[in-house]
Amino acid sequence: MTGENGQQALAAARRYEAEIVRFLRDLIAIPAESCREQARCERVKAEYERLGFDRVFFDGLGSVVAIHGEGPFTLMLDGHIDCVGVGDPAAWTHDPFGGKLEDGKVFGRGAVDELPGIVCAAYGTRILKDRGWPAGLKVVLVASVMEEDCDGLPLMHLIEKEGIRPDMVVLGEPTNLDVYRGHRGRMEIEVVTKGRSAHGAHCERGVNAIYRMSPIVKDIEALNARLRHDDFLGKGTVTVSFIDCKTPSLNAVPDECRIVLDRRLTIGETPESALAEIRALPSVGDATVRVLPYDATSWRGLHAAQDKTYPTWVLPEPHPLVQGVAAAAEAVLGRRPAISRWTFSTNGVATAGRLGIPTVGFAPGREELSHTTNEWVEVAELVQAAAVYSLIPERVKP
Repeated sequence: MTGENGQQALAAARRYEAEIVRFLRDLIAIPAESCREQARCERVKAEYERLGFDRVFFDGLGSVVAIHGEGPFTLMLDGHIDCVGVGDPAAWTHDPFGGKLEDGKVFGRGAVDELPGIVCAAYGTRILKDRGWPAGLKVVLVASVMEEDCDGLPLMHLIEKEGIRPDMVVLGEPTNLDVYRGHRGRMEIEVVTKGRSAHGAHCERGVNAIYRMSPIVKDIEALNARLRHDDFLGKGTVTVSFIDCKTPSLNAVPDECRIVLDRRLTIGETPESALAEIRALPSVGDATVRVLPYDATSWRGLHAAQDKTYPTWVLPEPHPLVQGVAAAAEAVLGRRPAISRWTFSTNGVATAGRLGIPTVGFAPGREELSHTTNEWVEVAELVQAAAVYSLIPERVKP
């Protein structure tokens, strides 16, 4: 049975159901890939203002921020506002920007990853405001930009450049209403081989950079099988995710070949150790190996750059943030949520991985639907998540 507070929170969330669904559908209808989020940000800002939060603004990067209440305890509720592209629109059963409501589900790009986190955190905060704001609590809502391009970047900017540092963070990446407390880190690594071009009619006079890359690809495939395993986070992995070459023409020997590696880092692995493993492969020789840089301009015109290295992080299960969010979820759902982890990467690489701020995740939606052509979320889960978000601040506040 749900506890009395959980029942009351759920009843309050049900009264907002139509507004929650409308807000999510409106957001889905606005395309917003990384660095092109302005229209969707403006829609979120208008909703934050309508919900009556104390202060609503765009930060320098373009994320939408709403602050309600006064400290000394600050809880940040983050959801990234950008989404990946749709690929082939014909592959979708529903219009990716239609926000279709059918059979108790909302469909479209971002219906899981991760617009529900933004919507449910906003309405959960409003429900708590309606109920009576706790003394000494500041909630910072963030609809963060550019996460799909460079996870962690928007929260690093907000915390380090604009001085809004929380005591704890809840991320709105999909968790299927469970509580997630970490994930593997990741890197994007480039390997380049050089050759010597020649006319294809007498290719023996050249040195084919693709041929020089071929044994490296095989060695990387073999390396993947040897990588470290962790019982909670799972195995470290490496895979070739992109390949191209430079050649004077289609009738010439390529003089450069380039691959990009997606490297996932489990406990006990570091960016330094991962680079060393690649450089130590017998086939690499004088090929160049480096971490790729991220360099982009936000929709507000701010330049952002960093290496594409994103740390591993795990919050211990007994931590009060893990247990507090789990207690809030149990009060609404009538079951103890599973305590688990994501397989992909999140803004937690900044808050927990780089800055050591206790971080967990909670949101509706199934992780495996992210970036697919069949994203959907159940309306019932949206309502439940909003109710849980309304309880989280009081359950985690010291």
